[in-house]
Amino acid sequence: MPAVECVVEVESALGECPVWSVAEQVLYWADIESKLLFRYDPSAGKYERRSLPGRPGSFVLTPEPGQLVVGMEHQLVKFTWSTNEIEPLFEVEDASLANRLNDGRCDPAGRYVVGTMWPASEEGRTTGSLYSISSNGAIETLETNVGVPNGIAFDSHRHKMYFADTPTDKIWVWDYDAETGIRSNKKLFFDYAHMPGKPDGGCIDAEGCYWSASVYGWSVIRIDPEGNLDRRIDLPVQKPSMPAFGGSDLTTLFITTIGTGGSVPAEAPKDGFVSGSLLAVDLATTGIPEPTFNR
Repeated sequence: MPAVECVVEVESALGECPVWSVAEQVLYWADIESKLLFRYDPSAGKYERRSLPGRPGSFVLTPEPGQLVVGMEHQLVKFTWSTNEIEPLFEVEDASLANRLNDGRCDPAGRYVVGTMWPASEEGRTTGSLYSISSNGAIETLETNVGVPNGIAFDSHRHKMYFADTPTDKIWVWDYDAETGIRSNKKLFFDYAHMPGKPDGGCIDAEGCYWSASVYGWSVIRIDPEGNLDRRIDLPVQKPSMPAFGGSDLTTLFITTIGTGGSVPAEAPKDGFVSGSLLAVDLATTGIPEPTFNR
């Protein structure tokens, strides 16, 4: 079993969305409920934080290092790390719906695929949707009646898209044409019904395997392209939220965790770890670089 390390001890309320920037060699992530963005530089062993005026459900990289597109509340904004400048881009949903943006990432062609949700997830509402957003502002609705959108990931080599609606315990997969953004042949990829926890954030490695954070399940799991459980890594915190590969050779699996936030309080962590911290595991497996928002 590989060793689990705490690389940034911070009591994030709702740590989410780790994204490794190959260009900058840093990891970004968010604390949704505290309205914060973080940036960690492994070479210096230091991290910084920035405050936002709204909740950052997810964000994606842009071709400009240090510049992010953030899904904040119900809109996309451009955020420049060095200046804290925020530039509104597009309204994804009308604010009157009272949803907020949640999990999202760029597809291989650079579209921002992102979901919305009712903020009080414990109420069980399915008011959310899944959208595909181009950099020119064109927005396509992919799914409706979504509870808590999570697990969005793309396998560009096998032409697949993955998506999880956390309360349903299911991860779905489609054939995905990155050039057109068209999905087809929806199939059940993995069912958490008999697994500890529920499916939260996910990512793909270079072998086409899907890594899923088992929120409430004290672990991250690896699922092979055929949908078979391949590996489980036990964690010292109950609520991991999302994995992401990073580091100079993309062999470090960073894992964000949930502290005081979420609909159900976390159980006490083990071995002196702090819930909400950023964890890391060094693996023999390699990840893939994140695309930028430039479709």
